[in-house]
Amino acid sequence: MELKALIEFRAILSFNAESTGPGLGQHQMAYKQVGIFASISGPLVAESLKRVVSVLAARDIQTLVEASELAASSTPSLETATRETICQTADLVIAIGGDGSMLSAARDVAAFGVPLLGINRGKLGFLADVSPDDIETQLNAVLSGESETEAHFLLEGSLDEADGVAIATALNEVTIHSATMARMIEFDLYIDDVFVYKQSSDGLIVSSPTGSTAYALSAGGPIMHPSLDAIVLVPMFPHSLNSRPLVIPGGSELRITLGDKLGAEAKVSFDSQLEFLMHPGESVRVRKHSEPLQLIHPRGQNFYGVCRSKLGWASR
Repeated sequence: MELKALIEFRAILSFNAESTGPGLGQHQMAYKQVGIFASISGPLVAESLKRVVSVLAARDIQTLVEASELAASSTPSLETATRETICQTADLVIAIGGDGSMLSAARDVAAFGVPLLGINRGKLGFLADVSPDDIETQLNAVLSGESETEAHFLLEGSLDEADGVAIATALNEVTIHSATMARMIEFDLYIDDVFVYKQSSDGLIVSSPTGSTAYALSAGGPIMHPSLDAIVLVPMFPHSLNSRPLVIPGGSELRITLGDKLGAEAKVSFDSQLEFLMHPGESVRVRKHSEPLQLIHPRGQNFYGVCRSKLGWASR
C-alpha cells in the first residue's frame, strides 16, 4: 500500500465524530496490533517493557517490539521488527522512555498516521504521560477506549546545500546555532519571503507549541497550549536589548539565511537529535509538516494539569 493511501486509510479508521476541543477527541479505535519502541537500555525500561507486553498478551493483542539489544534480552520470545515495519502495520505505537524517546518516535510515526502513547521513564515526561506506577491501570484504560487523542504538528526544515536539500522534521524545535562554542552568528530572517530583521546572536529557536515547554522555555519563550496553530521564534542571547520572542501564524514559512560578515558556520538542529552543518550564505527553510502527530493520553489528562505537575505551578 502506498504511503498516501495508508495515511488516508488510517485517518478513516481513527476518525472521531465528536470532539471535546481543538485537536482533542475520544479515541475509540480497536487495537489489533501494537508496536513498542524501547531501544534505550536499563533495568527500569526493561521492567516497564515486560509489564506492557504482559498487558497486551492478556488482551491477545499482537505485539511487535523494535529490534534492539534490550528487546532481545528482555523479550526473547516476542516478534521484533524495524521501526519502519512497525509504523506500516501497527494500530498503535507505545514508546517507553523519556521525552527524548518520544521525540524520536514522533518523527517516525507521524508520517504513517499511527497514534503514539508514551510510558514515562525519564525526568519530566511532558509527552510520555503514563506513569510507570500505573502502567497496568492506564494502559488497560487506553486499550478499552478510555483515552483522548491530541494532534500536535511537527516542524519541517529544508537546508539548501551544494549537494542537494536536506530535510528533517522536529516535534519540539528547529534550532539554528553557532557551530563553534561561544561564538555569535549573523543571520537574516524572512517570513513568507518578507524581510523581518538581521540579527547577531548565539542563534534562533523556532518552536512549535509542543516545544514551548522545552528548550524555548529555558530561553525565555512563552508557554503555548499545544492546540494553538502558531510558531514561536526565540532569539538566543541576542546582541540587542530589543530582540524578543515573536509568535507568528502556524502556516508561515521561515527562511533564515546565514550571513558571512562574522565568517562563522552554523548548525541546524532538529529536537537536539539531528544536526546539519550550515555555511555562510546558505539558507534553511522551516514550515509546518504536512502530517501531524496523533498523541494518545489517558482520559482525564490535560495540559494545565501537566504544567502544574511538571513545572510546579501553585506549589509552595
